[in-house]
Amino acid sequence: MIKSLQTPEPQLLKPGIKAPVQETLLTPRFYTTDFEAVANLDISANETELRAVIEELRADYNRHHFVRDEEFKQSWEHITGEKRRAFIDFLERSCTSEFSGFLLFKELSRRLKDKNPLLADAFNFMARDEARHAGFLNKSMADLNLSLDLSYLTKNRTYTFFPPEWVIYTVYLSEKIGYWRYILVHRHMQANPEYQFYPLFRKFESWCQDENRHGDFFKALLRSQPQLWNNWTARLWVRFFLLTVFVTHTMTVFERATFYESIGIHPRKYNNTVIKETNNTSARAFPLILNTNEPTFFWRLEQCSENNLKLAEISKSNRPKIVKFFQKIPPIFGIIWHILRLYLIKPIDAESIRETVR
Repeated sequence: MIKSLQTPEPQLLKPGIKAPVQETLLTPRFYTTDFEAVANLDISANETELRAVIEELRADYNRHHFVRDEEFKQSWEHITGEKRRAFIDFLERSCTSEFSGFLLFKELSRRLKDKNPLLADAFNFMARDEARHAGFLNKSMADLNLSLDLSYLTKNRTYTFFPPEWVIYTVYLSEKIGYWRYILVHRHMQANPEYQFYPLFRKFESWCQDENRHGDFFKALLRSQPQLWNNWTARLWVRFFLLTVFVTHTMTVFERATFYESIGIHPRKYNNTVIKETNNTSARAFPLILNTNEPTFFWRLEQCSENNLKLAEISKSNRPKIVKFFQKIPPIFGIIWHILRLYLIKPIDAESIRETVR
């Protein structure tokens, strides 16, 4: 069994309304950006592909998919203990992530409506999808007698500013890694239906196709901007964002390993497969990808996770703050050291292998 943190009991804002988890590097973040700069993007270099993806979004293939059918209408009190807490935690993090995407895309659509109507349409369609996902997840939490106050989140969460270039890199990766996360759970449930303890999992196959289409849009947008892939600085940034996403994914999966174990998924195998597939998929958009076959690659990711768990244990202890401060120094430097070593692993030139990418 993978070492992980025990999921804490949910804290309440008021009866039936869950208090948001404390904001950390691993919790889903809310973002804002330079809307004027996005409106002024010249997309002519890849406009044909962008228009094709936007038409896919316009088709709204999942408009009848997110329906709470009879299978949802039953008591879920038999889901108890750590399994219940871990599932609630999964639902909350997923809902917050989807709602974060909704807020960013909706604001982009609003700000770009008059200046760049084509991109405004795309962001409006993606906001529609993210809102459906967030709402569906929140209703699933309500089946467990809790829900999130999304208006409270809107007003009280910290908003992080990312320049448009960073938004394009990170959202592309978050959508594609989201696709692989959902599709692998779906395939596992298809092969092992005894673990399908709640009907939400039956929605994952079509759900993840929304993630895939969103990623395709950001891939087309990225390739329309040569400065994001066709120079040496872009190659450095791509390595950074790939590595950052993979480190945080590993930390999150191992921190919440009990959830994956509760549905019969081995956290290490799941994490490694998600990262490998996301990395391979990224070769369609990025000028390079990471060498996940390097012998120490996943070991160093797990060392980052081990140090993150140590930090969490120190934070939860009752020791004086000054003692905690000094105890945190070794694991923090451990994470930085392993990330640096991972960054220095020679990457794979994706431009030369693009024709062979699935």
